[in-house]
Amino acid sequence: MAGAEVVGSLIIPGLPEHVCEARGFIAKALGELHPHLDNAVLLTSELVTNAVMHSNSRCQGGMITVLITEAAGDVRIEVGDEGSDLSTPIVRGDVYASDGHGLFLVQTLSDQWGYTRHGKSTTVWFLLRATSDRPG
Repeated sequence: MAGAEVVGSLIIPGLPEHVCEARGFIAKALGELHPHLDNAVLLTSELVTNAVMHSNSRCQGGMITVLITEAAGDVRIEVGDEGSDLSTPIVRGDVYASDGHGLFLVQTLSDQWGYTRHGKSTTVWFLLRATSDRPG
């Protein structure tokens, strides 16, 4: 995002008990009156949970990074992990599956999303525009 300002960043251990820390960080950084708050908290929680469950960040000493940037009311959140053997993040839209809905939610509720790989590390990001036709 051109002209983006860093709102905040957080580094947490890649353990399940730290997912709530990421949610709280997003809520505090954006503020309770921010128009994107609910979707930002939900989608960040999904991405951090994916990193905990599916990346090498879950291994001893593994870490996850959360970065929030904002420009002209648009919010971009990135979740970086220590990668995995999977070549790409997978979106599962099967509503009857017992799990795997995290990226489907990101795809559905964000205005744009994607991922980058740097060596073994993966960063998944999503964008919530100030004005949008997205649900929620």
